Amino acid sequence: MIYGVSFDTQEENKAFAEKFSFNFPLLSDTDRKMGVAYGASDPGDTKGFARRVGVVIDPQGIVKEYLPKVDAASYPTEVLARI
Repeated sequence: MIYGVSFDTQEENKAFAEKFSFNFPLLSDTDRKMGVAYGASDPGDTKGFARRVGVVIDPQGIVKEYLPKVDAASYPTEVLARI
């Protein structure tokens, strides 16, 4: 399953996903804990934008791929072609 994660609220993410016809869920990380854990944000950064990172996690919760910079538009299709 592919998920997107954003620092925006659920309402903002819903509008964004609908506007751009996302075919995957866009999750809210308003406290930025996930962003910090996966290197998309620095600890203590409360206002900056997230870095576009790509993470593949298997069903057991093990990180199988980590890319520190991805194109948000093409990464979902690219990763699905590989897995």
